[in-house]
Amino acid sequence: MEPRGSTADSGEIERFAAHSAGWWNPAGEFAPLHRLNPVRLDFIRGGLITHFGRDSRAMRPFAGLSLVDIGCGGGLIAEPMARLGFRVTAIDAAAAAIDVARAHAEAGGLAIDYRVATAEALAAEGARFDVALALELVEHVADREALFGAIGALVAPGGAFVGATLNRTPRAFALGIVGAEYVLGWLPRGTHDWRRFVRPSEFVLGLRRNGLQATRLAGLTYAPAHGDWVVSEDLSVNYMVMARRP
Repeated sequence: MEPRGSTADSGEIERFAAHSAGWWNPAGEFAPLHRLNPVRLDFIRGGLITHFGRDSRAMRPFAGLSLVDIGCGGGLIAEPMARLGFRVTAIDAAAAAIDVARAHAEAGGLAIDYRVATAEALAAEGARFDVALALELVEHVADREALFGAIGALVAPGGAFVGATLNRTPRAFALGIVGAEYVLGWLPRGTHDWRRFVRPSEFVLGLRRNGLQATRLAGLTYAPAHGDWVVSEDLSVNYMVMARRP
């Protein structure tokens, strides 16, 4: 059993670490995240452009702002955030993932501060950021409330948060686990535990308890006709949430 107040789940860390070499293979174990990335990035970029009043036409609209990517894995989101101008700190509890992420960023000439760390450890250092991201993370941590507490501490006044996870619904079980893991084979079996999926109301309340106000909820829906993902109003499976700290 993990210590209370810790987000680190040794079983989950080991599971993802075993596949770390494939983070940047668009046809490998993390192919679903590669397919999700364009729509996730559009949601994040658009929401933060509005929140900070930045120029949507700029190549680096977020220059001068800091961002922490919590549970960054191999850096699939951290790298484009750095290219958009953010000063990026990216953390993960799996050293193997950080090794892959750091090597890939260095090969691309990107300066990203990668660290093997948990959100609560970074918060305990007193770190604060203009933006915090936690994408496809909350359903994998040992203590969800500890994660929400750390997020609340890491977002500076006037800052923003963006998260993504799966809803705890029968449809999410059917599509996110049975379909994605056992029928289509998009994900290794055992990647998800339905009991850890998070209802939007739970996510919003967890943020509110830690000083963050949700400003937008949006579903991510797979469109078979196009073979890609789109933003929708359907929150029943995958969804994203944006929040602000007053």
